[in-house]
Amino acid sequence: MPDLVAAVAEPNRRRLLQLLGYGEQTVTVLASHFTVSRSAISQHLGVLAGAGLVESRREGRFQRYRLKPEGMAALRAELDSFWTHELDQLVRDARHITHASGAEGVQ
Repeated sequence: MPDLVAAVAEPNRRRLLQLLGYGEQTVTVLASHFTVSRSAISQHLGVLAGAGLVESRREGRFQRYRLKPEGMAALRAELDSFWTHELDQLVRDARHITHASGAEGVQ
């Protein structure tokens, strides 16, 4: 299973996902929003495609990219799960600290 969080950890990749949220676009159009090379954008799109977050199709000489709904749903589920676990751990830690110090108030 691809590491979806690692795939979107890079800021340019997150921006690509945001741009693709407006609909299918070519690499050239996407690259126009960045200061990095078109080749770098293609590499980032390759990482996102490998993670199952985007897909592409050829139209003539153009490669068109779009979000992959099931991949985005998997990312959302992974992020939701991560934050639920992290918040639960913070609550457990706070309770432990409160009980260890004998303080009251944290339930």
